[in-house]
Amino acid sequence: MATDHIRYDVLARDALRGVLRRVLTDAAAHGLPGEHHFFITFVSKADGVKLSPRLLAQYPEEMTIILQHQFWDLVVSEDRFEVGLSFGGIPERLVVPFHAIKSFFDPSVQFGLQFEPSEAIAETPPTPKLPTSTAPAAIASALPPPATDADEDKPVPPATPGEGAEVVRLDRFRKK
Repeated sequence: MATDHIRYDVLARDALRGVLRRVLTDAAAHGLPGEHHFFITFVSKADGVKLSPRLLAQYPEEMTIILQHQFWDLVVSEDRFEVGLSFGGIPERLVVPFHAIKSFFDPSVQFGLQFEPSEAIAETPPTPKLPTSTAPAAIASALPPPATDADEDKPVPPATPGEGAEVVRLDRFRKK
C-alpha cells in the first residue's frame, strides 16, 4: 500500500473537530436551539485542559460534561472552548482544548462524533479501542429504548436525511 503523504486521517479529524467548533460557536452566540444539548467527553489530563484540583481528583482520566440548561460564558476559540458549569452547587470554569475531546453527542438528534486520542495528549496513555457498539453510560442512557414486539404493530415513519446516530470513527482510515 502506498504511503499517505497527504495525511487524509489528520485532515478528516480536523474537519470533524471543525464541526464541533462551529456548533459550539453558534451555541455561544445564539444559545442552544430547540431541544439540542451536548454531551462532551474529554481527557482530563490532556495538555491545555484546565480543571480545578477538586474536579481533577474526581475525574482523573476523563470527564463528560453536558451543555444544556445551566452553563454560562461559553467562549470558543480556534483551539479550545471555555465554559462555566456548576458541580455540586459549586461554580467552575473549564478550559477544554479540542484535541482533548474524545466524543461529542447531541441526543436530541442522535448525532455523535468520536475522536481518537491525538498526539497532543501527552500525559495520557493510549485509549484501548472499543467496539463501535460500546458507548459511555451517559450516551447510552440518552438513546431511545430498544424496540419491543408491541412496537411491530405501530407504523414506522419513513427515514429522512439526518435522522439516526451518525458516529464517525477515524481509526478505520488509519494505517495499522
